[in-house]
Amino acid sequence: MLNFIVRRLIQIPVVMLVLSLMIVGITQLLTPEQRAAPYIRSEQQAARLEQIIEQRGLRDPFPVQYGRWLSSTLQGDLGYSKASSQDVVATIKERLPRTLELTIVTAIPILLLSVWLGTLSALHKDKLIDQVLRVLVVLGYSLPSFVVGILLLAVFYAYLGWLPGAGQVSVLNTFALGDLQRYTGLLTVDAALNGRWDIAWDALRHLILPATTLLIVLSASIIKVMRNNMLEALTSDYVRTARAKGLSSRVVNNKHARRNALLSIVTLGGFLIIGLLSGSLITETIFAYPGVGQWVVQAAVGVDLAAVLGFAMLTAVIVVVVSTVVDILYGVIDPRVRFD
Repeated sequence: MLNFIVRRLIQIPVVMLVLSLMIVGITQLLTPEQRAAPYIRSEQQAARLEQIIEQRGLRDPFPVQYGRWLSSTLQGDLGYSKASSQDVVATIKERLPRTLELTIVTAIPILLLSVWLGTLSALHKDKLIDQVLRVLVVLGYSLPSFVVGILLLAVFYAYLGWLPGAGQVSVLNTFALGDLQRYTGLLTVDAALNGRWDIAWDALRHLILPATTLLIVLSASIIKVMRNNMLEALTSDYVRTARAKGLSSRVVNNKHARRNALLSIVTLGGFLIIGLLSGSLITETIFAYPGVGQWVVQAAVGVDLAAVLGFAMLTAVIVVVVSTVVDILYGVIDPRVRFD
């Protein structure tokens, strides 16, 4: 098992190097003037465009430019983001914890609910509850996240007035955020640790609609896969053998069938977390949630090259790290994977 983990960890820097070459290489399709835009922070600097191009070596050969970019990146300099009016690294440090908070609130219910509903659907195959769940899965597949988000806003915010519609906290509590001592970067947790339960509750209420939108849209595929895996496991030889030994249905279903059906859910869970941590672009934009997703949408609209490039690298890091963790977990669950 140790050799398996070491092999996976060694792959991380190699994969990151290849991805960074590809990402930076794509920027070479832009003109030097376009690539100089991230370094311009004022009208005075805009008037010295050619000087900036020369200083930054934007007409140098690609290997030279890549080496310079890699050196700056390793020093924590990813450029200046016009969309956030601050450095890219500072923007990521500020917004990533917010997206992480939304990810935690969303991913755990999605995985638990999807596994339970998928199992329930398989155990009651072709019965009423199975038919209802299959219809809901199709709806989840069919409805885009922006449609679900707008419907939830219209019902629970505009019509019923039960939940807040946008932002991370209400306007009144925004002014109190600067007085909070930050420990984790997660607003709900930090507010609770500061004894500001009103802010913690307010932040949690603002997470409900975005999290529900993502739950409805993203849980459909996991429910379907769990149902199919469970049906396959229930007809397998080892399950029939367990029943022949006189084991109860509960033990057979939970210990034998569902445990094996969960193997592919580990992979799906990894992809789910990657997507959420990378920023749920549409959902964060609809609910004006100030996470990574909303920032990169604004950056893309404003052709903010430094922000887009920084987001691409952030996404690459998340994909590589989470994929490695998933591979290791898969190896722990299924020993056969270690020998592949």
